Amino acid sequence: MKITKRKKSSRMHGRGRGSNGRGERKRGRKKGEKGGKGMAGTGKRADQKKTLITKLYGHSYFGKQGITSKKTQRDKRKRINLREIQMNPEKYGKKTSKGWEIELKEYKILGEGDIKDKIFIKAKEASKSAIEKIKKAGGEIIFQKKEEKVEAKKEKPLKNKK
Repeated sequence: MKITKRKKSSRMHGRGRGSNGRGERKRGRKKGEKGGKGMAGTGKRADQKKTLITKLYGHSYFGKQGITSKKTQRDKRKRINLREIQMNPEKYGKKTSKGWEIELKEYKILGEGDIKDKIFIKAKEASKSAIEKIKKAGGEIIFQKKEEKVEAKKEKPLKNKK
């Protein structure tokens, strides 16, 4: 009677030695030794996944960024400096016989920089220094009035209860 010899691959569990790089066969084969799927376990001290995170998200993934309080809100108004307008006025408006007419309806004009040309700006708001500098150069700032929509409230007829 011939005895069949067991194949070597069946003893190795089809995975090399079956230790998964941790020395013993039992450890390192189940989900508990992997630190979670995907981005699980990528917290502050996750050294094993740090390189993956820094490549994908950069160094801004770790720690707190920006405003942490819900009460404080970022100022989202659009702003522009006089210096930027002076450097390329053709980008923001057109030249007329009076001077440059610039329309920046949604912007606040800030007074950083000097003005040499006559500039007439239509803007939402402006700083005191910006107004002074534009007037000194012979220009003017025209503020846009806030359009208030007043809706007439429909009065419902009162039902008499008996």
